[in-house]
Amino acid sequence: MDATTTDEACRHGPLAGFVRSSGNVTARPLGIDGPLLLSIRRFGDARGYFMETYSEQNFRAVGVSASFVQDNQSLSAHPGTLRGMHFQLPPRAQAKLVRVLRGAILDVVVDLRRASPTFGRHVAVTLTAEGAEQFYVPAGFAHGFVTLVPDTEVAYKVTDYYAPECDRGLAWDDPELALPWPARPGGPVLSEKDRKHPCLRDLPAAF
Repeated sequence: MDATTTDEACRHGPLAGFVRSSGNVTARPLGIDGPLLLSIRRFGDARGYFMETYSEQNFRAVGVSASFVQDNQSLSAHPGTLRGMHFQLPPRAQAKLVRVLRGAILDVVVDLRRASPTFGRHVAVTLTAEGAEQFYVPAGFAHGFVTLVPDTEVAYKVTDYYAPECDRGLAWDDPELALPWPARPGGPVLSEKDRKHPCLRDLPAAF
């Protein structure tokens, strides 16, 4: 597990160290109220392994109460591919449950909840296929990730369908947020859409 926040008081605040387990799932908070890093138990033998990647009753018991309606999957051929920072506005806001099927990513979320004491702060976690951890991102956060190795596949569940009229984004390189993207010669591989998102100070209140 590799999880970071940039605010010391947040990292070591009252949420730090509070862990819940149910069945084969363990959830760890990350210093900002809402996001969770989930570890799933694997059962291995000579054939390989088996694991339950999602169990509604166990996930709800550890704090993931969202109801998911769709599964998405992406393949990024090149390391340094950055997808983000994305969110949908209410009433079509999405929570997400992210995992890596192949490869590795640095996954980053930014708190967009204006009333939150951690508004504008971020959490970053490294997810790998070998680690088999999952990252729960509640509604009210901008979400994005950068791939760390070639041919990385990411799967994620969402709680609402894509709604173009509610689709929004946050600048991945907002200088006031100083998100911890790894340095890469020439910068990340980005879509044209993701190059044009506004900075946080220019976003209207959404949550």
